Amino acid sequence: MTATPNGQPSEGETPFEINLAQRVLRLPPYMFGRINNLLYQKRRAGSDVIDLGMGNPSDPPEEFVMEKMCEAVNNPNNHGYSKSNGIRNLRREVASKYLKKYGARLDPETEVMSCLGSKEGFSHMCLALMGPGDTAIVPAPYFPVHMYAVALASGNVIALDVNDSEKFLSNVAYTCEQLYPKPKLLILCYPHNPSTAIIEPEFYLDVVKIAKKYGLMVISDFAYADIAFDGYKPPSFLSAPGAKDVGVEFTTMSKGYNMAGWRVGFCCGNSEMIRGLGTIKGYYDYGMFQAVQIAAIVALREGDAAVEQQSKIYQGRRDVLVDGLRRLGWEVESPKAGMFLWAKIPEKWTNKMSTMDFAMMLLEKGDVAVSPGSGFGPLGEGYLRMALVENENRLRQAVRHISRCLKQEEGSTVSVT
Repeated sequence: MTATPNGQPSEGETPFEINLAQRVLRLPPYMFGRINNLLYQKRRAGSDVIDLGMGNPSDPPEEFVMEKMCEAVNNPNNHGYSKSNGIRNLRREVASKYLKKYGARLDPETEVMSCLGSKEGFSHMCLALMGPGDTAIVPAPYFPVHMYAVALASGNVIALDVNDSEKFLSNVAYTCEQLYPKPKLLILCYPHNPSTAIIEPEFYLDVVKIAKKYGLMVISDFAYADIAFDGYKPPSFLSAPGAKDVGVEFTTMSKGYNMAGWRVGFCCGNSEMIRGLGTIKGYYDYGMFQAVQIAAIVALREGDAAVEQQSKIYQGRRDVLVDGLRRLGWEVESPKAGMFLWAKIPEKWTNKMSTMDFAMMLLEKGDVAVSPGSGFGPLGEGYLRMALVENENRLRQAVRHISRCLKQEEGSTVSVT
């Protein structure tokens, strides 16, 4: 086929068609696209937008971690391909942390694998486990990758309300009883993103029982393991007896260690599931840059105090934002863990507009970017997710902007001091 100078087919010729795979066509339009496009436009125009939309840490890693990174970068031995499952000393350090913090024993050779962030590992694990006709149960409202990594692996999804942990497990059991063929995979996420729901250690005892009874494999997304408040300690799935028989857990250094862009995550637990993940990863990547792994070892070994301090920083930000929104008359629960607020939009606004439109209004007229709850599925409608990634002064400013925006829209007399 020949083409005209503007790249179009010559007269009488059939246009060349690009046919995307069904796994791509099954994906819905990206729910946050409108928000991100407007955010980009406003910043290009010079607006000082306060971005609470994405859980992207704004604080740097510890100085000693960055120094180790620089040292490792300057070593020419670290610039070749690395093992896709992670260097041995890093896997040993992860196993040591699990034993010290959660009392869970892991074999670093067969039960620990490094990932390019937990999101990559989770997505590739779904490829290793799921196929056409397979079904996964996910918590709702859902973090998008929990839903769509399964879809990209050609699996089906059943989303169950995560708000009440006992009811959630009851619904899991009921679904397994009623569905044929039975679900293959149970995905968990505590502390939960986006709703901030939490559980106690006993929850995982019941998970293991249900998994063994119905032949369910389990993936625990433990991304917010290191950020908790008011004395709460998020439990690990792997601390439950028998957990390694049925599942794995993903963790990350993105949050507590402020290493989001470094893409350091881990998968721990059942050796057969990890072997399957390793098979997939062996075809897709050559592993994490070795200098990053060396710096991660130092962070894990020496960073406990820094992680605790980071939690205190997030707790202070939580208190500022919760107090500010409550003064505006919002119903906001104070989360015990994670780096988000899950804020219910006042009813007078949900009666007027969708959650997406409300979020767009805050961005367009208030210069505050948030994540509309509808981006996390139908159960997120009526809520906003707000990330605690700005400092306390900026969060106070965000509350003032929200107050001013809503005043302009309704003539309210609400004031914030």
